[in-house]
Amino acid sequence: VQVVESGGGLVEPGGSLTLSCTTSGFSFRFYNLGWFRQTREGGRETVSCISSGDGANTYYSDSVKGRFTVSRDNIKKTMYLRMNSLTPEDAGTYICAADQHFQDCVYDYGMDYWGEGTLVTVSS
Repeated sequence: VQVVESGGGLVEPGGSLTLSCTTSGFSFRFYNLGWFRQTREGGRETVSCISSGDGANTYYSDSVKGRFTVSRDNIKKTMYLRMNSLTPEDAGTYICAADQHFQDCVYDYGMDYWGEGTLVTVSS
């Protein structure tokens, strides 16, 4: 199983980034997917989740609702996170994960597969 994030980098406040999570080695379309943010202080929060199949169900943390959009491409086995209007509080390592249960993503109960993360820095 491979889960690989990309797209992180340095962006100015108010800017945008799109993160990608490319996977292999498991039945992608049957898995729920999520983005988690790990801060420099070591905490981790669920940023967004998208349900398996057509991704009809999504979840966003209150801090990103209305600014971030999660999507998935089952043919490419890839998930995306479009991040707009970024603030310094959005900075951190964004980690992609997959699990068979949507609620495991929402409540960070322990996902089945994890990536290593991609670093997002928001600074002028």
